[in-house]
Amino acid sequence: MPQKVKHILSFLTCLIVLAVAALTKEGKVFGHDFKAHKTDSTTTQSIDTLQTLSDGTIVINSALLCKDVQGYAGPVPLKVYMKDGKVQKVEVLQNSETPDFFDEAKQLLTAWDGKTTDEALAAKVDAVSGATYTSRAIITGVQRSLHYAKADAEKPRLWQQIDHSLPALAALLVVLLGAIVPLFTKNKWWRMVQMALNVAVLGFWTGMFIDYSLLINYVANGLNPWTSIVPLVMLITAFVYPFFGKKTHYCTHICPCGSLQDLAGKLNTRHKWKMSKRLTAQLDLFRRILWAVLMVLLVTGVWASWMNYEIFVAFIIQSASWVVLALATLFMVLAIWVPRPYCRFVCPTGTLFKQAQHLGK
Repeated sequence: MPQKVKHILSFLTCLIVLAVAALTKEGKVFGHDFKAHKTDSTTTQSIDTLQTLSDGTIVINSALLCKDVQGYAGPVPLKVYMKDGKVQKVEVLQNSETPDFFDEAKQLLTAWDGKTTDEALAAKVDAVSGATYTSRAIITGVQRSLHYAKADAEKPRLWQQIDHSLPALAALLVVLLGAIVPLFTKNKWWRMVQMALNVAVLGFWTGMFIDYSLLINYVANGLNPWTSIVPLVMLITAFVYPFFGKKTHYCTHICPCGSLQDLAGKLNTRHKWKMSKRLTAQLDLFRRILWAVLMVLLVTGVWASWMNYEIFVAFIIQSASWVVLALATLFMVLAIWVPRPYCRFVCPTGTLFKQAQHLGK
């Protein structure tokens, strides 16, 4: 069988695994809600985008207005309450966001209180550091709800869908540099700069990276390329570049976790731990077995929350659990003596990329 055909079949197999996991966890695949078919039709059609309460308060529900807007783990529907032309409060409805991340983002909810519709639309509300995806979903949800309240409910123009904030633009610049520059140069000094940018901007500043939570979100709910430009570029480098011979481009040149491990390794260039081929092979086998077990837990729904313990989340220090922070610290210290220990011997996301390129290798 030609190598390209094997590659395509491997990719499709991994996509099916993610789709089954998304169906098990969220009940949806690419935005199609299979759970809806199991519920009373009157229940599934009961969402009113605009309601007027007995005291004259207008309530706008963003669920239908923002079907294409994703947080970190899925949609973040809101209710915006307005009275006498002013925002009274913003309330978040049931969602799939990780509680720790949502706790960081919910401080935004009072940013529009007391403002008129025009004032609220003109307000410059920045995403909360450490909860970028959730913050962006909340901000977009409020904006679309307010436009709807003004009878301006047409689909937002392209430029309105793109996040123009400084962190988002910085992240886009860094990820484009990582996606393009290494194709044309292998300069070691530029690579140092790129790694530092990956860690500082994609990691600690904006918290943008690929992990299972993000992948399951996009497979379950679909992906709007204009509201998710940075993750889209990352996904292209992870899944499309390998078709053209760049098998580890994302992991090597963009992933902030891999970059931080490489930078940690620069602290010690002389006294590396020498691992035997046998031990290396055993640890690689451990990674494969671990990945297989985690996939079974994911697709069966037995313990899908293991996704919350991938160490990428440690970049979002204020939201990460102490377990994740401890694991991340352990692997970063170990990286001083062992090149990329997490990437080589543990990383479930990196293993998925490898499996998508060629099953069984």
